[in-house]
Amino acid sequence: MKRVLVVEDEPGIALALEADLTMEGYDVEIAADGESASCRAREGQFDLILLDIMLPKKNGYEVCREVRSAGVQTPILILTAKVQEAEKVLGLELGADDYLTKPFSPLELRARVKALLRRAGTPSSGYRFGQFEVDFGRFELRRDGVMIALTPLEFKLLATFIQKRGQTISRDRLLDLVWGEEIYVTGRVVDNHVANLRKKIEEEPRSPRFLVSVRGVGYRFEG
Repeated sequence: MKRVLVVEDEPGIALALEADLTMEGYDVEIAADGESASCRAREGQFDLILLDIMLPKKNGYEVCREVRSAGVQTPILILTAKVQEAEKVLGLELGADDYLTKPFSPLELRARVKALLRRAGTPSSGYRFGQFEVDFGRFELRRDGVMIALTPLEFKLLATFIQKRGQTISRDRLLDLVWGEEIYVTGRVVDNHVANLRKKIEEEPRSPRFLVSVRGVGYRFEG
């Protein structure tokens, strides 16, 4: 189930968005001010953020700036009553992925949400970090042009970290993303596979550069 953070201070609008998105099968959380939204967006594991601009404590632009500065790559869809082009451009320049001008139809909102989630869920054909190159289409990892052997599970784990780069991912969340919600394995299994992956992408697996541990939480990819 995809998780959506709805940042909206108008209770009626927030509840309507929550109801509509929940009916579409999303797990929805609401934040009613910019301060709590910024905190949750940086700490929570969300697949999409719907972000209003006019908010108490911090406006949507500040939230967007802080979230992107923290390295969080979660897609952001700005909801704004502002119609000036400059205001929309500012949001995009600060790291938002799309915007929707109020009032909008539920059908258009659903279409935008699905498009952003689809785009975010599909890695680009390739990705580079350090001396490594990942080819998602061929399911290959190379270091300086030399193939590195990965198991299918290791490749899926690496692809997940790359897709969520900059975000701290808990062991439970990794289990859902990589193994699947219906498969029961323990957090120790995650640790073992991360350790094996580190041996293949780190110069010093005990002092990782790319795949770092976040004590008491999980892991974060910094490639």
